[in-house]
Amino acid sequence: MAQSDLLYPENPRRRQQVHRLHQQLLDCLADSFHATNKLTGVLNMHLGCRLNFIEMKRDGSIKENCDIIIHAMINIQKELQKVDEALKDKLEPTLYRKLQDIKEKETEKIAIVQKVISIILGEATSAASAVAVKLVGSNVTTGIINKLVAVLAQIGASLLGGIGVAVLGLGIDMIFRAILGAVEKTQLQAAIKSYEKHLVEFKSASQKYHHAITEVTKSVRQQMK
Repeated sequence: MAQSDLLYPENPRRRQQVHRLHQQLLDCLADSFHATNKLTGVLNMHLGCRLNFIEMKRDGSIKENCDIIIHAMINIQKELQKVDEALKDKLEPTLYRKLQDIKEKETEKIAIVQKVISIILGEATSAASAVAVKLVGSNVTTGIINKLVAVLAQIGASLLGGIGVAVLGLGIDMIFRAILGAVEKTQLQAAIKSYEKHLVEFKSASQKYHHAITEVTKSVRQQMK
């Protein structure tokens, strides 16, 4: 037992807690990289986008990796905005409004997009129309992606942002020392609480993001049968 543990008997428990929180954050980051690449693949294949796939920077900080995902999401939003503007330009106003109507059946929306998708993309496929409906005629870009971007930005700007991703693979003592390098010992409890708060928000936003992408890929598979 370290001498500091005699003075601060809660330290061993906090070490375990810090290790658990770090691992959860790493898992969420990895999942967000995977989901973003999955969405990128769908957009490149079905909407003719030329988005780059992203990779976790293992020797970088948490902030650097959050920024990589944020940058990719912003580029995705720009591509979806182009499709939205093209649909608005090519469709009759009444038909475009139907795409935004949550009460309208998805099959009807796909049929509407199918009327002009060949003009926008140069070819017409039901899969492309389904992707456009799921991502443009929904709250994915305006709500879900924006929320995840905001959460990632908060994490990057917090005291956690400066911690290296590589430290997550080290032992508990090494992680504990890395945290103590970022904050004073008296602030450790506050840091852990902040960590937990960010993780709750991150997990919630990430789950909605994953669900939205799963719905997109499911719709594409159905249209390609």
